[in-house]
Amino acid sequence: MIFSEDFCLRNKENERDFVRTRLLPFHELIFFLLNMNNQSYQEKLDRYFQVLHHAEVHERVLYKGSLSKARAKMKHEAFMELNDHLVNFFYDHFRPDIWFGFNLLAVDGSTLRLPPHEADIADHFGVWTSTKGEKACPKARVSQMFDVLNKITVDGIINPKSDWEREVAAFHFLKLQPQDLILLDRGYPAHWLFGLILSMGANFCARISYKRWSAARKFYLSVKKEQISKSYPSPQSIRKCYEMGIDKKPLRVRFIRVELDSGETEILVTTLMDMKRYPYELFSELYHLRWPVEEDYETLKYRLQVENFSGKTVRSVYQDFHAKLFSKNLVAAVARTTKQQIFLKSEKLKHVHQINFTQALVKMKHTIILVFHRTSKKVTEIIEKLRTIFIQTKESVRPNRKFPRRHRVKQRRFFYEYNTNC
Repeated sequence: MIFSEDFCLRNKENERDFVRTRLLPFHELIFFLLNMNNQSYQEKLDRYFQVLHHAEVHERVLYKGSLSKARAKMKHEAFMELNDHLVNFFYDHFRPDIWFGFNLLAVDGSTLRLPPHEADIADHFGVWTSTKGEKACPKARVSQMFDVLNKITVDGIINPKSDWEREVAAFHFLKLQPQDLILLDRGYPAHWLFGLILSMGANFCARISYKRWSAARKFYLSVKKEQISKSYPSPQSIRKCYEMGIDKKPLRVRFIRVELDSGETEILVTTLMDMKRYPYELFSELYHLRWPVEEDYETLKYRLQVENFSGKTVRSVYQDFHAKLFSKNLVAAVARTTKQQIFLKSEKLKHVHQINFTQALVKMKHTIILVFHRTSKKVTEIIEKLRTIFIQTKESVRPNRKFPRRHRVKQRRFFYEYNTNC
């Protein structure tokens, strides 16, 4: 796909781009950006060609200026298209874990710190002004629709920070399939958003604020553990439904009360109406299955260093974000093939084991270059060696472990003045 002319034509800025034979053609630029880079331009280039040519020391094949010019010719949508292709291939050819026949997809958002002191980036994405007197910092809003059982990002979006989370989530939902079940935190529920999910033939289970929803408040006061009732749209949701062409009729939903160990009460709302097939006891665990989407942001920010952008342009921000999402998904897809073997090896142990995904990312770095450059036979050998080391690099799963949420976490900052911009 990457080597095809059609793919190149769709994802280059001008028909005249990437026509001549260069040291960094279109496909080579793709492979370079997929290598989960987090060093200076020249260092990354020298290391890239060292790995590619099996050299004993770094090779100065290309200078950083050539890389900057090449990046300006390529659209970031190339990585989005590659990710869509990978995700579709995963569901068609792998055996993904499912929950009662559903793909469990959680949607969650976050923000990313962007390179400072760049007017174009600040103008495009917006600036976050701290209440603590710190300097204003450019930030982007990111969101992902994440398969929590298979650790695959089905869809990722990076937008200006002014975009609302619900508005961004709506773009995710345009990719929904009837076999998908969406898990949502309490910041997302809106009648029009639920209507959009249903219009795609999918289902949802969401944590809801009983203080903001009249139907949920009546259920909360009733002290019942579950109830099927109608939820009516607010005037704002009616306007949004008209705007998006969504049916504004009342929704028939099922409310569920979940009592937490802390004594708090959570109210869930879902479209899974069949109480025999989906009994009340399932839903406490179901909602908390969404937690991996929050853990995945830790992987993106601290393991893949997604905020350590390699360039200081709007284009490079989009390219780096989507390239690292694809690389993460590629590692997750390979790692998924080892799950059963790791489980069988841990059957007689005290705890079930799972792959150490952080180590899997480390082992895949630079190897990803060889995967795309070698013959089919050689690639098969490389993948098998990766699978072997993944199986050996595992960690135990300790059930019922709980960690208090840390609301004040010191963010790691990257010093962009020491990185070569593009």
